[in-house]
Amino acid sequence: MTHVRIGTSGWSYDHWRGVLYPPGTAAGRRLDVYAAEFDTVELNASFYHWPRAATFAGWRDRVPAGFVFSVKAPRGLSHGRGDPDAWRPRLAEGMRALGEAAGFLLMQLPAQAERDDDRLRALLKAVPPGVRAAVELRHPSWNVDDVYAMLERSGAAYCITHGAGLPCVLRVTTDAVYLRLHGPDPERLYVGSYSDAELRRWAGRIDEWRRSGHDVWVYFDNDGEGAAVRDARRLRELVG
Repeated sequence: MTHVRIGTSGWSYDHWRGVLYPPGTAAGRRLDVYAAEFDTVELNASFYHWPRAATFAGWRDRVPAGFVFSVKAPRGLSHGRGDPDAWRPRLAEGMRALGEAAGFLLMQLPAQAERDDDRLRALLKAVPPGVRAAVELRHPSWNVDDVYAMLERSGAAYCITHGAGLPCVLRVTTDAVYLRLHGPDPERLYVGSYSDAELRRWAGRIDEWRRSGHDVWVYFDNDGEGAAVRDARRLRELVG
C-alpha cells in the first residue's frame, strides 16, 4: 500500500483565522485544530531557530496517533557552511524526540547556491542515522544526473518544487516523493491559490507516482490569505 500525505508548511498564521481557525482560537491551540484536520505538517520555524528536544516532544504529545511532522533543517546548516559533525547530534536529538511522529528532515539550499557537490555531501553527512532526508535544490545548475545519483546513493529524496523562478523537475530518487508547492504566481513565491485545473494536474501526477509504488508527501507553502489550507483541502479531495 502506498500513502499520500497532504499538508501545509507551518501551521501558526494569524491570517488563517476564519480559514482554518475558528474565531477566538488561541495561538496555543492552533496545532490542535490543525492536527484535527490534516495528518502532516512541515515545520518551518526550525529553519530560523532549532527547537529544544522538550519542544519537539511537546508537539508530539499534542497530535493524534499517525500524525507526522516533517522538519526543516536550520539555516545555519543549509544556508551557511555549518560543520555537519556539530549539527548532527542536535538534529538527531530533535528528530528522536518526535518519535513515531518524525517524518522527513528537509534541507533547503538558497536559490543563489549553484551546484557544489562537496556542499551537498556535507549536508547529507549531517543527516542522523535512521532519519529520512529531502533536499530542495533551487538553482537550476543542480539539474544533472550526477546530483540525482548522489541523492539516490544517500537515500535522500529530491524535493520537487513548484513556484516562481524555481525549476520544477519531476525526478524521484527514493521510494517516496517529496513535493513543495510554493504558489502559482509567476512573479512571487508563497502567494495565490492554485486553480482547480492545476490541482487536478497535480492529482493526476500523484496518482501516477502512487501506481508506480511511491509514497507521496505534499506541502503547500502559499500561506498568504489561507490559500495553502484551501489548496491542501481541495487536493486531498481530488486525490481521494
